[in-house]
Amino acid sequence: MTPSLSEEAHIFDQLQSLNKQISTKFERCAGISPSRLQILNQLYQVDEISQTTLQKEVKIDNAAVTRHIKQLEVAGMVSRRNNPNDNRVTLVTLTNHGRQEIIAYKNEKQQFITQLLKDFKDHERSALSEMLNRMINHISHF
Repeated sequence: MTPSLSEEAHIFDQLQSLNKQISTKFERCAGISPSRLQILNQLYQVDEISQTTLQKEVKIDNAAVTRHIKQLEVAGMVSRRNNPNDNRVTLVTLTNHGRQEIIAYKNEKQQFITQLLKDFKDHERSALSEMLNRMINHISHF
């Protein structure tokens, strides 16, 4: 049985609404946007990375990653420098302050996720994860 177009449109609208609400509420609870947390998480995994590579890893546009990095630099969480071998390349690294902050942000994220999924049974979480992965796979083929 094929779902109706209006049912599919409703699912799409629900996903968009959920995305907006998660981003807004997470930022309010954790004090950092999901995009910035993703950048910090990526930097936490490496000693240093080019801004271009970072942008590709976190899958946001170049202007957005530049804006986020500048604001994180002002907050003392990251530092940037030109690559001594190629001045066109900007290298980004997490500062000690940034490393301390990311641990607190990870804890906030875990509490947020726990609250978001609190009434879900294990099999429901697994099913939801599998369905979302299928959607991610489908969208990657667009």
